[in-house]
Amino acid sequence: MVELSQVFRALSDPNRLAIYELIRERKHGSVAELERSISVLAREFDLSLSTVSHHVKELRQAGLIRCVKQGQTVYCEPDPEALDAIEGFLGERR
Repeated sequence: MVELSQVFRALSDPNRLAIYELIRERKHGSVAELERSISVLAREFDLSLSTVSHHVKELRQAGLIRCVKQGQTVYCEPDPEALDAIEGFLGERR
């Protein structure tokens, strides 16, 4: 089960929110856009690779994304369970 307090805490950081939005956007893109490795994400921001890696770790620990390591490259994708939990929470409040 996704803990919503952890999700919202993770998304409260503007850089993490931007990284998460980029990961979500690329889910529906072309094959080239589907590559969501941490190094590719880092190029999109004025942040060091280690800082982006830290933010990705926080997003993963909050249950927002899944990461798969292939060789030395780590790829990220949104966790659909987290998206469902967020949408369910927001839908209940309308």
